[in-house]
Amino acid sequence: MTNLDHLDAEMSRHVILIDDDRDFLDAQVQALELAGFAVQAFLSGTEAIRHITREFDGVVVSDVRMPNMDGLSLFKHVHELDPELPVLLLTGHGDVPMAVQALKDGVYDFLIKPFSVAELIASLGRASQKRELVIENRNLRKLHAGHINAKTALVGESMVMDSLRQTLSQVAEADVDVLITGESGTGKKTAARSLHSLSHRKAKPFVQISCVSLSEESFHAEVFGGTSMEKAPPQHYVSKRAVGHLERAHRGTVLFDDVGSLSLQQQAALLHFIETRECWPRGASEPRPLDLRIIATSRENLREAVQSGKFRADLFYLLSGVTLHVPPLSERRVDIRLLFQHFLLAACARTKGPVPRLTMAAHMHLQRHDWPGNVRELERFAERFALGLDPEEGSNANGNTSPGLAERTNQFEAELIQEVLSRHQGDAKRSMEILKLPRKTFYDKLSRHGIRISDYRDKK
Repeated sequence: MTNLDHLDAEMSRHVILIDDDRDFLDAQVQALELAGFAVQAFLSGTEAIRHITREFDGVVVSDVRMPNMDGLSLFKHVHELDPELPVLLLTGHGDVPMAVQALKDGVYDFLIKPFSVAELIASLGRASQKRELVIENRNLRKLHAGHINAKTALVGESMVMDSLRQTLSQVAEADVDVLITGESGTGKKTAARSLHSLSHRKAKPFVQISCVSLSEESFHAEVFGGTSMEKAPPQHYVSKRAVGHLERAHRGTVLFDDVGSLSLQQQAALLHFIETRECWPRGASEPRPLDLRIIATSRENLREAVQSGKFRADLFYLLSGVTLHVPPLSERRVDIRLLFQHFLLAACARTKGPVPRLTMAAHMHLQRHDWPGNVRELERFAERFALGLDPEEGSNANGNTSPGLAERTNQFEAELIQEVLSRHQGDAKRSMEILKLPRKTFYDKLSRHGIRISDYRDKK
């Protein structure tokens, strides 16, 4: 999937198109629909304004010279309704001075007839991004008063997250032990907390044990607890008992986070506890039976760890009776925007600060970045943004210099060519027609951008 595919998947790309020339209108509708826009076409402004609302998430495109309501009158109506709704005017050569004044009054852009389809698509693409940003900022303000608990919320609209939430609900009341797998930063601990909050144990403790931080010396004392003799003045010794993590989780849930990092000796002790549900604190004369649910998380493949001798097979089979997988962001990019909103609201609530307006630089970073650190990386980005640290001020989230105008123009040109080739399965002739490019210019641009037509023909 290309960067432009991500944009297509997330942008609304809705257009209301008005022109009193039916042939021209039909031709533009066909071209825009081939380019992936959803078009509502009207022959008059008076008819179109009945369908334009403040909630419209697209762009309005109108001819200037029309009977009854011309393009400028239509723009004034739209501007009064919503000053942030982009209006693009189509003008003849004689209307240029008027169009320049319209730009000063708030018209987003104007094109002089005859114009190429590529020009129209490029302008609509920019206007759609601007409109999307406006809608997103409005949604952020609406959500500000009622954001959900960041610790237990599994946020997302993707099918994989819907499936995960349904499975968690089913498993929660079964009270079985669960293994949660997934890449680092995907939200395994959040899934564990969600599982606990959905169960009948939700009013009882949720105790998290970081397995990677447990040394061989501290493991037994921290997990199982124990009794020690401590010197007390003047020359007395008193018995002091430390309660371990397992006892603290009694009647609740204990999470062994990153269970694959336990040593074989530590795994043996955990195996014995899971089998008996009895805790032997150091120095105790008898075991203490405990009632709790065990959840373990792992970022590595425990089955492979078993094969390599790093993880006990018997412990793996005990833990993996019910296994849930939290997918990486690369498998649910549709959730990125919603997750960012969620984390931004949570960060603003913690700092008691206002919700900042989403900028175009941040918006583009959300769409284009690969997020190798998954949800954790996205959360850090949202927290930085809440503090006013935005990639638009000269650098992006990776610390690199932001691309200049020339670089962005070249990037947009390359993406537009890739989009057209993709939609027409590498048909060079059809792509040249859509882009209004001579053969030599078309192939020069392919060479400059490193685009191979064969990559798109293979998709047939």
